[in-house]
Amino acid sequence: MPLEAVVVLIVVVVALVLLIAVLSAVTVVLLARRSGVSAAAALLRGGTAFGAALSLLALLVSTIAGLLR
Repeated sequence: MPLEAVVVLIVVVVALVLLIAVLSAVTVVLLARRSGVSAAAALLRGGTAFGAALSLLALLVSTIAGLLR
């Protein structure tokens, strides 16, 4: 596989992972605000969800990369 294709694939995967993490954080913030939590607590929950989504997706990517070697 050419180097350019690998770079493009890496950029697309990183963008997709960030999109999933941001969407999960936004969903958590909206659901928290809807349940009556303060804005600060909702943002804290959203940040936690963002970090958790990034951690889980990084674990998944590293596991798949290890299996493909």
